[in-house]
Amino acid sequence: MAVFPWHPRSRNYKAEFASCRLEAVPLEFGDYHPLKPITVTESKTKKVSRKGSTSSTSSSSSSSVVDPLSSVLDGTDPLSMFAATADPAATDSSRKRRDRDENSIIGSDFEPWANKRGEILARYTTTEKLSINLFMGSEKGKAGTATSAMSEKVRTRLEELDDFEEGSQKELLNLTQQDYVNRIEELNQSLKDAWASDQKVKALKIVIQCSKLLSDTSVIQFYPSKFVLITDILDTFGKLVYERIFSMCVDNRSVLPDHFSPENVNDTAKETCLNWFFKIASIRELIPRFYVEASILKCNKFLSKTGISECLPRLTCMIRGIGDPLVSVYARAYLCRVGMEVAPHLKESLNKNFFDFLLTFKQIHGDTVQNQLVVQGVELPSYLPLYSPAMDWIFQCISYHAPEALLTEMMERCKKLGNNALLLNSVMSAFRAEFIATRSMDFIGMIKECDESGFPKHLLFRSLGLNLALADPPEGDRLQILNEAWKVITKLKNPQDYINCAEVWVEYTCKHFTKREVNTVLADVIKHMTPDRAFEDSYPQLQSIIKKVIAHFHDFSILFSVEKFLPFLDMFQKESVRVEVCKCIMEVFIKHQQEPTKDPVILNALLHVCKTTHDSVNALTLEDEKRTLAYLINGFIKMVSFGRDFEQQLSFYVEARSMFCNLEPVLVQLIHSVNRLAMETRKVMKGNHSRKTAAFVRACVAYCFITIPSLVGIFTRLNLYLHSGQVALANQCLSQADAFFKAAISLIPEVPKMINIDGKMRPSESFLLEFLCNFFSTLLIVPDHPEHGVLFLVRELLNVIQDYTWEDSSDDKIRIYTCVLHLLSAMSQESYLYHVDKVDSNDSLYGGDSKFLAENNKLCETVMAQILEHLKTLAKDEALKRQSSLGLSFFNSILAHGDLRNNRLNQLSVNLWHLAQRHGCADTRTMVKTLEYIKKRSKQPDMGHLTELALRLPLQTRT
Repeated sequence: MAVFPWHPRSRNYKAEFASCRLEAVPLEFGDYHPLKPITVTESKTKKVSRKGSTSSTSSSSSSSVVDPLSSVLDGTDPLSMFAATADPAATDSSRKRRDRDENSIIGSDFEPWANKRGEILARYTTTEKLSINLFMGSEKGKAGTATSAMSEKVRTRLEELDDFEEGSQKELLNLTQQDYVNRIEELNQSLKDAWASDQKVKALKIVIQCSKLLSDTSVIQFYPSKFVLITDILDTFGKLVYERIFSMCVDNRSVLPDHFSPENVNDTAKETCLNWFFKIASIRELIPRFYVEASILKCNKFLSKTGISECLPRLTCMIRGIGDPLVSVYARAYLCRVGMEVAPHLKESLNKNFFDFLLTFKQIHGDTVQNQLVVQGVELPSYLPLYSPAMDWIFQCISYHAPEALLTEMMERCKKLGNNALLLNSVMSAFRAEFIATRSMDFIGMIKECDESGFPKHLLFRSLGLNLALADPPEGDRLQILNEAWKVITKLKNPQDYINCAEVWVEYTCKHFTKREVNTVLADVIKHMTPDRAFEDSYPQLQSIIKKVIAHFHDFSILFSVEKFLPFLDMFQKESVRVEVCKCIMEVFIKHQQEPTKDPVILNALLHVCKTTHDSVNALTLEDEKRTLAYLINGFIKMVSFGRDFEQQLSFYVEARSMFCNLEPVLVQLIHSVNRLAMETRKVMKGNHSRKTAAFVRACVAYCFITIPSLVGIFTRLNLYLHSGQVALANQCLSQADAFFKAAISLIPEVPKMINIDGKMRPSESFLLEFLCNFFSTLLIVPDHPEHGVLFLVRELLNVIQDYTWEDSSDDKIRIYTCVLHLLSAMSQESYLYHVDKVDSNDSLYGGDSKFLAENNKLCETVMAQILEHLKTLAKDEALKRQSSLGLSFFNSILAHGDLRNNRLNQLSVNLWHLAQRHGCADTRTMVKTLEYIKKRSKQPDMGHLTELALRLPLQTRT
């Protein structure tokens, strides 16, 4: 294939723009609206029906086509239409279900027991040895089985239970807490296995055995956790029994609805249900009989409508027979649990259960309990909190949706019992925060009169503070409430007790008072937590305090003017915790700071905070963590503005660069910020720089030129060199712009074959191609340096592209050469497509000089020779498709940028057309559209020569 010269066609950009504009169509807005329905008139036509035809004659003269956007106005939206065509029965069912849900007594605002399990198990632990009785199967039963198979049938289930109670158990001693938990889990699994294998009596024996464990208080500190573990087994048993009986009600004709009546239950299911209750009633010991019957309380629904309401008072009375007050209160808690699940409307029974508890409450301080505590070596302050889980749950059940009058009654009962602290704490924990807040001063008076021997007052103030964080007390009482509470809190000697209370009351202080009161509270916290480095054991509480303070003070000028705020931050000496706190501060700043700031208080404080997060970065820091930190620091940098004081702004960026040099995204943001600063300077000066602003802009350019080489990402550097060069060019810093572009060109050989993109290695050539195309667009307007040759930057770039090692299977090098050809064609025009204001590009410098055009054409010929040579190398079977695609692409470049009146260039285009089709690899559809475009364009003025070209471009079939 011979070498062809390049003849770029002359371009009239204004005329081309005008020809490409859309045709203007006059529009009367009064008669048109895009959402207005479109009406289509359909004329009446008679249809001749053929034999077997199912078509029908239209009965309407016109029909309105429904617009989906406007149809919503007349109620015929898709959802309404769907509802209208829905099954009426299904709709009624859905409506009933919805009404039932809305009227449900237990709502999502009722905290379920499952939410409390984990906290109880984690809080009530022990290091003492525990014991457990395991069901082993009776020897008597085994002998009977060996003697006669008939005796097993004769023996009743009641006798089996008697046999179990006579001694078919094995006691395991000296178990650790984890061993005990594992044994309980084994029993739970044994229960399920026995039930699955139809050994119902064995399952009942396991449940009875587990229930007996709840009468054991030998390791009293572990009792709440034991209660949680054992009642899990009871819940499992209750569910299995209920589902078993429910399944017996199902026959081929019907299925029981969710809300069934006893009349719907068949006799077999009722008989089975009664059998379960009879077996449970025969259990000799009170505690297992109570717990097992309570676990299947729901099964009363199968027998009678009033079964549950009759059983609840009876079970409540049964609890009176339990002598140990701790065992008794947890039994009441379990009854409240099942009662709320199966009959939440029976509040009277639940209240009776609670009032029974109040009548026996004084037993806690009786001699029996005191003797038990002495034997186990447990102090009263450690014993009383064991009641809290049960009492809190009981109070939650009775206070749920209860009127305010019930709280008044409870307060009166508390006073009659001598303002017992444990009882008072449960009241404040259970009732609605609004009720508690309105009576804050009453509660403070009751707290003052409490006996502090068993339950310390600071816990009561903590419970009160938790309520006041959710609801506001009367405005006139707020300061007095804070003073009364803080008088107690500040006297606490134990740092852990102190910080647990202070953490709660800080939120109340921030919510209702000014920075002066908050500063006083923070100073008091520092005073209590600094001695003996007590803060090291309380980082979670201190973090909580910081979060509450910054959540209420969104004006950071006020926040950082709080004298003790930064000293408070200094208590976070553990680096990981300190960084987390600083991140929280930055997140709140970015979220709530609406306007840019130059407040020196804010800047100094946040620079300190950002520096703390930045200095935590090391070689082991994860990339995700680095990105998070960089995002926060960049958010701060973007919010700093000194207005028209550009020099101060640049000084800030210089300081920031020295402080945040380890985070590349921050350096990138700083470079962009400085470039924007230079362009803002240009905007203020309207492009006419004075000596001072010109020097300032050069300082900005120097900042970027110095900073870019410190970056690691090679494409980040390339793009910043290009972007900064464009900024320098826009500000008439021509020599600096040349330096940026030269730096970018010299960096191209360092581009690796593979680069890391989001943790995955990818080929870099496509990214390099994209960068070079952007680079060529900029080089069009860059004027030649007077001391260098013509097009010296283009020549240097071509040399680098030629020497770069490209992949053998890639055609990106030729695509780049094609883009260079487009650039050189644009450079040969008398007036360029675009310019930079106050910068003379080569069209102005050379003014169509023949020597310049000759140099330009030589470069074009060199580039074309490279393209054609590459096309020759693709004449192989495996590369024919690539040859066809590149040939057609080069043809389109000639068509767009070349002067096809030149015979040799015209002949080259014809050759390329044939090359694209030679081996049947061309995209025929694209070729057809290209030929149609040529024919259409040939009808334009001065384009007649394309008519002859179109005749020389045949379309070949793939055959």
